[in-house]
Amino acid sequence: MDPHCPHLIADCLIHIFSFLPEEDLISASSVCKDWNDAAEAPWLWRRMCLHRWSFCNLSVLGSEHVNHSWKRYFLRRSYLEMKMTKGRSGGYTCKSLRGHTGRVVGLVYLNGNSNQQPDLWSNSATVCSASTDGTVRAWDIQNSKLLWCSPVQSPLTAIVSDEQHEMVITADSAGLIKTWRGQTGEEVASFTTASPYCTLLQYNINSDWFLTFGTCQGSVHTLAGSSLTEKSNIVVCDSFRVDILLISPDKKWIAAGSTHSGDSSLKVIYAERVTSPSEENDPLCKPLPVAGCLAAVFVPTQPARLAIVHTNAPSRDKVLTVFDVSMKKDKYKSEIQVQQVESFPLTLNTWSSNILLEAKDSNCIVLAANEQLWVYSLKGALIANFKEHVMPISAIYVDSFRVVTASQDLSLRVLTWRNDRDRGLTLESQYHLLGGSHSMSSGFTHVCCDYTSIVASVEGKDGKDVLKAYSFTS
Repeated sequence: MDPHCPHLIADCLIHIFSFLPEEDLISASSVCKDWNDAAEAPWLWRRMCLHRWSFCNLSVLGSEHVNHSWKRYFLRRSYLEMKMTKGRSGGYTCKSLRGHTGRVVGLVYLNGNSNQQPDLWSNSATVCSASTDGTVRAWDIQNSKLLWCSPVQSPLTAIVSDEQHEMVITADSAGLIKTWRGQTGEEVASFTTASPYCTLLQYNINSDWFLTFGTCQGSVHTLAGSSLTEKSNIVVCDSFRVDILLISPDKKWIAAGSTHSGDSSLKVIYAERVTSPSEENDPLCKPLPVAGCLAAVFVPTQPARLAIVHTNAPSRDKVLTVFDVSMKKDKYKSEIQVQQVESFPLTLNTWSSNILLEAKDSNCIVLAANEQLWVYSLKGALIANFKEHVMPISAIYVDSFRVVTASQDLSLRVLTWRNDRDRGLTLESQYHLLGGSHSMSSGFTHVCCDYTSIVASVEGKDGKDVLKAYSFTS
């Protein structure tokens, strides 16, 4: 190399250093000034960040006075994930949130630490819980502080937050749906139904706000805007409770059905016909060609790919079938098309019909039944199988970093994803978190997570549930 062109030396070093893992790159930076300059090249650290996380936001590193760098982002996020992966004592804090005098029926994050764009320094998060004591409560989980509590009403049965995490939506046993401002707890609107149990689904289409709910009578209703104006209703499973209600990632399709009827099929509904109905057009609705649905989920990285666990008559074996949903339009009519993509039997050694199902990406399905957890590819390959709980799993949470299972044995199991060179994507069990004393509590019932925290509800033997908040940014 020409000593009069030192940039050639730097370029060669940067190219060589691109093959090093972060530990070796940090070691190389301490050899000499030239190596340090090359090892600090932003291109190297940007490349490692995007290879590991696909999306990174440097603005989360701190205020405008802080020197943002790709290296700093990589090291900080790697450190946080190491703490969340190891789960060692001192690497997290656990706080109990007490106040409910009934059973907790659901948990939702409001301003949490987004898994897509995590704030690497902030540990503030607000979680809302709904209870049979008739109240919604908002909690600052880091400071274990109650932020607000709604007035008492009939026992609550469901809770969701809207897509922007600005509002909380609840349903109670008297058939009353209410919306609340997440920051203040102020009631925004209410809508009366004839159903003592409602399944809730909130979504936005082209910046328009919608709430769809399913009833005990088998109907699906759609409300619009902050005033909760009814737009449409359609019967999908007469006389059976709608307990499956999903919307596709492209927001074009709603899947609705019941796990309580062994003969009925899950139905897909064209969302535009229920959110913007007209007298000229009936709602477009099509049943899927399988019956006995036990669980369903839309694959998050596909426009409208639906995975369903169902029973296969007459053997009653459990099968996972995947469909793509689309619309065929011609000059005279529109028709829903459902195309089967995959179908394979599940090796579930259980007679339980209580199946929990989630999807990680376009090729990975996670499901739980009784004490076991399974991970399948959409081609039917068993990727991983775990039986670490001694009592049934009551709830699961899945994102691109980890899987958390909550069980009636009063423990949470934390597992993390890993791309293995030989085996490809796999799930590895890491550690467990305990929920308290068995003499006082009966087990975990719900779990939700953001990037740096886990919140779960513990069923109290005295009828008063407690929230356990685990924060990994302390």
